[in-house]
Amino acid sequence: MIHAQGKLTRLRDKRLEDASLDYVWQTDPELSRLDAAEPLTIPFRTFLGEYLFVLENSLALRVQFGIETIRGEYIGYCACYNWDRAAGEAEAGIMIGQKEYWGKGYGSDALGLMVGYVFENTSLKRLYLKTLSDNTRAQCAFKKCGFKPFGERESGQHRFILMELLKANWLKNKDLLAEEHQSNKV
Repeated sequence: MIHAQGKLTRLRDKRLEDASLDYVWQTDPELSRLDAAEPLTIPFRTFLGEYLFVLENSLALRVQFGIETIRGEYIGYCACYNWDRAAGEAEAGIMIGQKEYWGKGYGSDALGLMVGYVFENTSLKRLYLKTLSDNTRAQCAFKKCGFKPFGERESGQHRFILMELLKANWLKNKDLLAEEHQSNKV
């Protein structure tokens, strides 16, 4: 099921057939570094079992989408997780695994769609995320979607920029953000 469509991407339900590419992306050292994680080393069969569990229980754990191009090519995923219903907030994340789509606006298009979907269809009042301080491409995409830096954090050997987007600010600026999405590419 397609949940939202933008200029470059559309958000759809995650599917079991996404697992093979998700596994490739999560075992890729460059993608893992950008996610401040170690590449997965578990066998695909183990990964598939965990993947199936998350798919079957996704509504209770997170809001997640597959990202595909308008032509239907699966290029990544995005999600809201660490959902705190009492505080009305969740953490946002995105992965564009197909590297040929980096730096061309696909990530900000998809993230903007997810933000709109979440703020229009849930009671969340705040989305937050963290990104490596040297990942300026991601920071530009997040800012393009309305996220603002609010702090920094060090964890282990990583330094992160903390960013947030309040629903009230998104509501005030959503028309401007939509215009910006249509006229710019990251």
